[in-house]
Amino acid sequence: MTRKISPKPYWEMTTAELREATKEFDEEFVAERSRPLTPEEQALWEQAKAKRPRTADGETEQTIAVRLDKTLLERCTALAKKKRLSRDALVARGLRALLAAEGE
Repeated sequence: MTRKISPKPYWEMTTAELREATKEFDEEFVAERSRPLTPEEQALWEQAKAKRPRTADGETEQTIAVRLDKTLLERCTALAKKKRLSRDALVARGLRALLAAEGE
């Protein structure tokens, strides 16, 4: 069964139109209608399931707990979002810069 493209958005439909547009979802999932994955789909599925290493360069990581002032954490989060980085990456970048400046 394929999905039908409705002529207008659901929120603009009357109750009868909405009932007709969504009646395909009234049935429970029937496993007999499914098919085996193609080799390409199987490869994509395996790739999606595979756990990725957390670091690209193979460095080891350790999880730590750090207490920060709430305002500082909010500023850190905002800067990370602006730079399109994770907070982890932003903190690591900052620590590397500080260690380099100190000659460590």
